[in-house]
Order: sequence, then structure tokens, then C-alpha cells
Amino acid sequence: MKLFQEFFVRVVFAVSALALFQSAVQAATDGQAETLLTVESKQADVPTLHREDVMLYQGHDRVNVTNLTPLAGRPAEVFVAIDEAVGPVIGPQINDISKFILAQPPGVAVGVAYMREGTVDILQKPTTDHAAAAKTIRIPTAQVGSSPYESLTDLIKKWPSSSARREIVMVSSGIEPFGGNEVSNPLVDAAVTSAQRAQIPVFIIYTPAAGHFGHSFWRTTWAQTYLSRLADETGGEGYNLNGLTIVSFTPFLTDISQRLQRQYLVAFTPKPQEKSGSIPIHATTELPHIELVTPDRVWIGGE
Repeated sequence: MKLFQEFFVRVVFAVSALALFQSAVQAATDGQAETLLTVESKQADVPTLHREDVMLYQGHDRVNVTNLTPLAGRPAEVFVAIDEAVGPVIGPQINDISKFILAQPPGVAVGVAYMREGTVDILQKPTTDHAAAAKTIRIPTAQVGSSPYESLTDLIKKWPSSSARREIVMVSSGIEPFGGNEVSNPLVDAAVTSAQRAQIPVFIIYTPAAGHFGHSFWRTTWAQTYLSRLADETGGEGYNLNGLTIVSFTPFLTDISQRLQRQYLVAFTPKPQEKSGSIPIHATTELPHIELVTPDRVWIGGE
């Protein structure tokens, strides 16, 4: 009963937050909109995109791409967010995360946060002192029973926006303990919406939770589904979502580093909207051997 009551309270807060997002949006104009685009490719030699290579769609209708800015070498902020619930199971991979931080280019500021009790403990704000950020990485405490999605929303809320693009690398079991294990979960919905509004792709490495939830088949199945949705709908990528035992995070983190160097800012002219809000988008190209990844939705006409 106590768990249900706590879940109900959290749902009310999540739904209220989404309602405030909607009501705070002002009337949209017919001006420009922007979205982050990532090139996905298994080829070693990835071509540079030009504006005419990108076909962007709003729903079923193609919209005009007015500018395409490559972001490689430009400032970025990356938060490494680790779920306390995964516990010491990732002990062998801790050094992989530290090496990932140390390998980032000079213009990439890295922050470190640990997710617990629906909030985040920020151990390091984004900094270009990668050695300082790497030193804050530690083994999670195996503190279970809270929502990583609620923590993600809290991290985005606490993260001041800047001119630099923002990214999240999240290590999590994805377990959502507060009921609602179905396609639409309000805490997951709120996390997706927060990331989409802030234009933050979420890159996720799945690892099982400590304790009973970590070997509950139905909970882990929904967890992997939620994490996959979060990555896909924000323009990120999910790794190890099949739940296999892994020796190293390095292949995943290497892929993330490569994706960060293959990003572009796309400016486009959306279809006229009566009100501000989100619009569905997707991008394609005729260039061979690559795919274009964007968030599922872009927010128009309001903060």
C-alpha cells in the first residue's frame, strides 16, 4: 500500500510537470526551428553532410532545411549519469567510464552525476578538466527502489542551458519500481519530454539492477523497453538492451564518442502552427551506408 501511495504521488507530480510545460508555452511563429542530428554509420569513412543531403519531414510532409552546421570540434557538455541501483556489478567497467571521460576533446565539458531517490547527486559540474571529472567516478551503492527516469528529469531541470550542445550518457538498469509497467508510464513520459524540450540526446548503457529486481524477468523486460524508448525518442542510442553479460563498456563508449563527432545542428522551416508545442520529425538521406538520427519530436515556439 505504501509503495502504491508513493507511486500515486509521483505520478501526480509528473503529470503536473507536463501540464506546466504545456501551459507555459507561448504562441508559436512561422519562423525557424532547430534540431540536433546524428549520423549513424558502421563505415570507417563517414562522408560530411551538406544541407542538400538532408531530407527532413514533419509528419508526412517534407520541410525546408535552411542551414546545416557541423558540430564536431564545437563546445559540448556531456553528463555521465550513473544509476545507484546497478550497484557493484559495474565495478569492472568503472575504469572504462573514466577512460571515456579522459578521452574527450578539449572543448567537451564533462559532468558526473549519480541517480537515486528520484533526484541526482551532482559530483562534478561540466568541466573541461577531464581528470577532475574522472576522479569523481565511483562504484554505485546498490541503492534500489527509486525511478531513474525521475532522476533524469531532475538532472535536466538542474542543468543550466548554454550555447553548447548538451548530451547525457546514462548507465542504468531502467527499472521503474513505482508500478505503471505498461507502454505509457508517466515518469518515463516526463523524462522523454524533458529531454526533447531541452534537445538533449540520451545515450544509454543497460546493466542489471542489484537485488531482487535485477533478476525479475518482467521488470527487466519493461526496463529495457523504457530505456530503448528514451534513447530512440530523444535522438540518442541504447546499448546492451538485450541484457547480455558484458566484459567491457569500451565498445559502447567508443561508439558514443564517434557519434558526438558526427552531429549537426539542422535549421528548418516548420509548417505553420496555431499553437506552440511539439511536432513530429524524422530525417533521411540518399547517401549510402549512413542513417540520420533525430529526436522523434521538436518543440516549437516556447521555452
